[in-house]
Amino acid sequence: MQQKPSPLHYVRPNILRLEPYSTARDEYTGGNISVWLDANESPYNNGVNRYPDPHQRELKRRIAALKGVVPESVFVGNGSDEAIDLAFRIFCEPGRDNAVAIAPSYGMYKVAAAVNDVALREVRLAPGYGLPAEALLAAADAQTRLMWICSPNNPTGNAFDPAVLEELAARFDGMLVVDEAYVDFSDRGSLLPALQRHPNLILLQTLSKAWGMAGLRLGLAFAAPEVAELFARVKYPYNINAPTQAEVMRRLDVDVAPQVAEIKAQRAWLSGVLPGLPGVEHVFPTDANFFLLRVADADALYARLVGQGVIVRNRSRVPGCEGCLRVTIGTPEENRRLVELLKHPQP
Repeated sequence: MQQKPSPLHYVRPNILRLEPYSTARDEYTGGNISVWLDANESPYNNGVNRYPDPHQRELKRRIAALKGVVPESVFVGNGSDEAIDLAFRIFCEPGRDNAVAIAPSYGMYKVAAAVNDVALREVRLAPGYGLPAEALLAAADAQTRLMWICSPNNPTGNAFDPAVLEELAARFDGMLVVDEAYVDFSDRGSLLPALQRHPNLILLQTLSKAWGMAGLRLGLAFAAPEVAELFARVKYPYNINAPTQAEVMRRLDVDVAPQVAEIKAQRAWLSGVLPGLPGVEHVFPTDANFFLLRVADADALYARLVGQGVIVRNRSRVPGCEGCLRVTIGTPEENRRLVELLKHPQP
């Protein structure tokens, strides 16, 4: 197979030429400083009067050690959505380039593409929500810069074979972005070890799901160091505030394995209980912390559950998810409440 070009080959020329904004903290290289007069900050210490580290150095070192990668491969963003938007801005020329994505999948790929004036070519999943690898490659052309695959996929819940994803990375003439937001719940594992084999691979992860930090809005991207550096160059200077950096550092010391194990155990229990309940027509296999359920009347069931204090996500109008509700796995008590409501259709 012909050797793949450097990932810089796919970058917009103006991004390669870009001189990033230099903050006062960029110019400071260390020293025994006791008087800070460089950044026009308030001198009165209230805990948040100083600008945060724009490069999140300490946090990146901690995440890199946790994930088994080098800090230079880590990008930290304001949720995964920031990394999604940056990927379009870095690699796709507005009005000219395009991207390919599976469908149904996470809706922000389409929104970010539209914001950046990039055509998004959606390829429907194969029967049973399988990965249409050949169709994805066939949908790409000389102007395709990005390919988006969410695994485990939202909203279908299933993870794809890592070997097939690696093959796509090897064959695709562009940047393959694999969104692993739900990877902590999947037994298939992460593609992080494949980063060194495929420089055109970008992996997205998040601390919102298994780590329970959705309110802190911290997303992660892992890539070849030259790609991660581009993300850092294009992002806004202080994208992660100081309290968030400190709180995430503190919470990374918490062992979330017991909670992940309980969610997976509840997933197994629900997969055995939900089939056959009134109105439930099919429970799709899942590698995530949610189920996609096909039900007899999605709108009616959704409204009834809301009326009884339980909210799920109505996905019945998403092409490929007709008649389906997406149900997050809650605590054992919350899951039992859901099951009881499904068992007894009438309030």
